[in-house]
Amino acid sequence: MSSLAEKMEVAEEDALRAGLYEFLAALLANPPTEKTIASARALSGDETELGQAIRALSRVASAASVASTKREFNKLFIGVGRGELLPYASYYMTGFLNEKPLAVLRNDMQSLGIERAPTVFEPEDNIASLCEMMAGLITGKFGSPVSLDRQKQFFDKHLGPWAKHFFSDLEGAKGSLFYAPVGAVGRVYMGIEKEAFRLAG
Repeated sequence: MSSLAEKMEVAEEDALRAGLYEFLAALLANPPTEKTIASARALSGDETELGQAIRALSRVASAASVASTKREFNKLFIGVGRGELLPYASYYMTGFLNEKPLAVLRNDMQSLGIERAPTVFEPEDNIASLCEMMAGLITGKFGSPVSLDRQKQFFDKHLGPWAKHFFSDLEGAKGSLFYAPVGAVGRVYMGIEKEAFRLAG
């Protein structure tokens, strides 16, 4: 996604939320770089469910390499013909690619001032792009930070119905080693966000 404005100051809690969305986007958009793997190695968790998933990711990252994670990424998401998983909202919500959820997303992107970067060729409803969009809505990357209510609307429409299911599939995929704890982090985090939005009304 291309930015229409520089990031603006946001509350620390929101910056942390956006940071986790951005990290998930980086892990899911392309095979991880050495910098991304190093960032995963440096993570430290706690005794919460999310903290334990983060700790597991750090542990797996300590034995990972650019070559091994690239092989795993390709097996999971690219494959010969197609990968083990299809990380698109349309697929999870309708069983087919490029369906109504993608059209609805494109309309919302236009209303929010979000433009697809010219170097991105995948449908916009892939999980990495949606995580990046959520981060941008929180931080103001696409103009100004949007209200919590507007974030909730976007999440409920474009991530809430399917993202937790996708991350569960990633966690349990046959080809997942490095990506199994990525799936766990995403699964738990989607649950946290959904509950937080529900409590916020």
